[in-house]
Amino acid sequence: MKKFALLGGPNSGKTTLFNSLTGLRRKTGNYPGVTVEKNSGLLDCKQETIELVDLPGTYSLNPISEDEKLAVEYVSNKNNDLDGIVFVADSTCLEKSLPFLINLLKLNKPIMLVCTMIDEHKARGGELDFFKLKQLLGLPIVGVVGNKGLGVQELKNYLVSSENWKKSTLKIKEETNSANLFQLSEELVSQATKQKIGPNKLTQRLDNVLLHPIWGLIIFFIFMTIFFQSIFTLAGPLMDYFSGALEGLAENVKTNMPPSVFTNLLADGIILGVGAVVVFLPQIAILFTLIFFLESSGYMARAAFLMDRIMGSVGLEGRSFISLLSSYACAIPGIMATRSIPSSKNRLATILVAPLTTCAARLPVYAILIATFIPEKEVFGPLTLQGLTLMGLYLLGALSALIFAAIFKKTLLAGSSLPFFLELPPYRKPSIKAMGVQVWEKLKTFLQKAGSAILIGSIVLWFLLNFPEKEFNKNLSDIENKRLQIEQSYASDIGKSLSPIFDPLGFDWKINIGLIGSFAARELMVSTMAQVYGAEEDDENMFSEIGLPAAISLLIFFVYALLCVSTIATVKKETNSWRWPLFMFSYLFAAAWLTSFAAFQIISSGIAI
Repeated sequence: MKKFALLGGPNSGKTTLFNSLTGLRRKTGNYPGVTVEKNSGLLDCKQETIELVDLPGTYSLNPISEDEKLAVEYVSNKNNDLDGIVFVADSTCLEKSLPFLINLLKLNKPIMLVCTMIDEHKARGGELDFFKLKQLLGLPIVGVVGNKGLGVQELKNYLVSSENWKKSTLKIKEETNSANLFQLSEELVSQATKQKIGPNKLTQRLDNVLLHPIWGLIIFFIFMTIFFQSIFTLAGPLMDYFSGALEGLAENVKTNMPPSVFTNLLADGIILGVGAVVVFLPQIAILFTLIFFLESSGYMARAAFLMDRIMGSVGLEGRSFISLLSSYACAIPGIMATRSIPSSKNRLATILVAPLTTCAARLPVYAILIATFIPEKEVFGPLTLQGLTLMGLYLLGALSALIFAAIFKKTLLAGSSLPFFLELPPYRKPSIKAMGVQVWEKLKTFLQKAGSAILIGSIVLWFLLNFPEKEFNKNLSDIENKRLQIEQSYASDIGKSLSPIFDPLGFDWKINIGLIGSFAARELMVSTMAQVYGAEEDDENMFSEIGLPAAISLLIFFVYALLCVSTIATVKKETNSWRWPLFMFSYLFAAAWLTSFAAFQIISSGIAI
């Protein structure tokens, strides 16, 4: 089986091409640094099976970050038995990529050049003579449009017949320096250009506004405000529909199946327990749609540019912002994205504060508590108090991340930062199909989690709440009997054992059980609340028993606390030590406890007054 490495600069279209060739659905984005680890896939041709390895983007054979180091070491390692290197370059800025390609010739391996985004090159009035470029470089060359499949079949033919690739006839002197390489690159592109590419006028016009030091930040803030409001406004009707359907299904199970432990487990533990999390699919979909829109449109890189000054004030850089913004989907890929940060101290500081960005798993907890305790009151036009409260929680996490980053950079991780360099790609119209695929992949992951960790957690919780089984008292109502059962259950014993720690925060034993379950999956807090409080109230305000002070305290606790075993394991892997994940868990738990305690005491005092 043949093996080829896809190599090229960041944001050159490698992963899009990789997905087109292999049929896999790796994450793509219109900004540098999306791919931070190598991905492998198979290309099934009629003649033979070919393995493709998608490598992180790098600008040269001299890496400055962990992801670039991985790519360079892979193609330089003679033990990888590569049949060739497929060098991927953006045709709209080919002269920037050719110096790297020319240096690759020194590895003495079969190489071919793939020029991506030829449709955009043509749309901007440019025209390349690929036949001339082949003659100048002495390499096989093909132009492609990865997301449309144009030129992909021709590329497949080249891969199948790689033994016929000719070595480059380009003569390069050993002493050639970087300046001379760029000059040579410009000369080669000039000779192969029939018509020069024009400027991207749309990108220029948009950047004049969106990169403005004042208006750019205001527009970003307005955009985010509208997003947080849409989580309640747009998702509400669908969530109500899902909730009603699940409640109806649970009621049908109890009505049509004989009374038994299994019937109660199916209705209360599985359908309502897991369903309490599943109903938040619309809100999760909106969150991921926003993130993928920012990534695919090219705005992600602009946001990093805008935030570089703010990040610099706490000792970080714009690349840290990209990692933190990625963490809003999930902290795990956000932490892995720190591999693109050259400074080891900046990278570690970014890892330590990444969990403070509000991941999708927190959203169900935020939404259910806000919907219960915060009135749906209009504040300004279509903006409601609920939407602004949700935004406030996200901002609290983001501001706290900056504060802790500043503390770490002044103390544990003091040191100067490397210069910030980030290529700003042209704005591109997001592909609705590609965005839909990426959002669906995230929703599938969410559903798989609901069908595994959350399902198991809900079943275990149901058993803990319903055993040891107490005799039914005919003199009490069904709800009173259920309350008595829960109060004398194993779950009650476990939750009450944690009371000395969490009583000062206003948490009862029921919330304590949810916190334990949250380590496996934060969403289990919602399942816990649905099973515990749903057994005691027979209306839609089943969680109102918690009380406003405890609800606010719980929201703030979730902003800070590191309730995620997977994140802890990822930090251990990325830092190659247990020291930092244990430190991260400890400082975040301390921050969560202290801020929740302060909030509970202040709000309780205000209500008492």
